[in-house]
Amino acid sequence: MVALCSLHTPKPTPSYLALGDSYTIGEAVDSAERYPVQALQEVEPGGKIDIIATTGWTTGNLLDALEAAKPAAGYQAVSLLIGVNNQYQGRSQAEYREQFILLLKKAIELAGNRPAHVLVLSIPDYSVTPFARNRNTAVIAAQIDSFNAISNRVAAAYKVNYLDVTTESRKAATDPGLIAADGLHFSGKEYAIWAKLMEPYLKNMFR
Repeated sequence: MVALCSLHTPKPTPSYLALGDSYTIGEAVDSAERYPVQALQEVEPGGKIDIIATTGWTTGNLLDALEAAKPAAGYQAVSLLIGVNNQYQGRSQAEYREQFILLLKKAIELAGNRPAHVLVLSIPDYSVTPFARNRNTAVIAAQIDSFNAISNRVAAAYKVNYLDVTTESRKAATDPGLIAADGLHFSGKEYAIWAKLMEPYLKNMFR
């Protein structure tokens, strides 16, 4: 008598790549409080996370970093949040659009050429922080909205997911607990809110 056995292919470990700048690397918060780390912990606690992000990076810096790091394709989830330093440094929106498109194409490639496995997060609004108190906050907010309009349109054109965290970030204007101790970046509490907003997207990507 021949025994029949069922062979199950082991499920691959969920892998997530987060691309960005100071917000993604979690400037001024503990590593466990970074929003990509909190998001993965919520959805797949045993998942693998890679972060390519550094405080101060523009779209151009992130492109250079990806070229140097050469991460392998095949991530089940890739997120991209970039642009605040383009705004802060007064770089053009035309340059941002051109470089953001290149970054998004790379993100899609790293997600195994699956646009549905890429999530773009909007640029948060630092005009609500103590750092910006003596600056023209209305201009900062308007410029961030303009950069976000670009990333939103590009994301739609490439059929990737888009998540607005800007609206949420503006609540820090009346809740100091959402701002990190450095008075410029956002706190682990705020990043936990972003992580919760990301949850349905990541669940679909890891399904």
